[in-house]
Amino acid sequence: RGRRGRPWLSPPGSLALSLILRPPLAYLPRLVMASSLAVLRAIETFPPLRAGIKWPNDVLIGGKKACGILIESHLKADRVEFAIVGIGLNVNVDPAFLANLPFPATSLSAELGSQLSRLEVMCRLLEAMEPLYLALKGGQDPLAEWRQRLETLGQRVRIEGEETSMEGVAEGVGPDGSLRLRLDEGTLRPVVVGDVSLRPA
Repeated sequence: RGRRGRPWLSPPGSLALSLILRPPLAYLPRLVMASSLAVLRAIETFPPLRAGIKWPNDVLIGGKKACGILIESHLKADRVEFAIVGIGLNVNVDPAFLANLPFPATSLSAELGSQLSRLEVMCRLLEAMEPLYLALKGGQDPLAEWRQRLETLGQRVRIEGEETSMEGVAEGVGPDGSLRLRLDEGTLRPVVVGDVSLRPA
């Protein structure tokens, strides 16, 4: 499933997997950063593919969505019992299927012009995730690299929540990963990860 209980489409040719991790509580907010960077790094092992991140948890190729990430966690007192990182990556999805979606989407095979082994893609994803996760548990912060790969920054966007919507320019991200949205009247508004969806305005 997608964020906020929305359905998630996993057509033939896609790669859908869940990783169960147990990070320290202090680093739980950084897990989405490490996960999206892992997907990005894995994609870029197939040249000439280049990827970017749409805040907070989508991976894009050429401005089109290729991957979505959903993280759900269970806490007990001050400890993370577990965190489930759900990753849906379009590997060999038929472009005809993607053309029917309400948002621009693509797949690795559509961009490369040839199909890939989903097993190989999964292995490269796990190989990319391991050092990022171990570095996170060791206290290394992925924020700087994640911020550098955000394609959202500098763009005019529309933020839609369950009860409110806002429009403005995405100026940056805070230390906690929240988006800094400059509203039209000049106010700088923090937008917390997980509370909203983001669409180009």
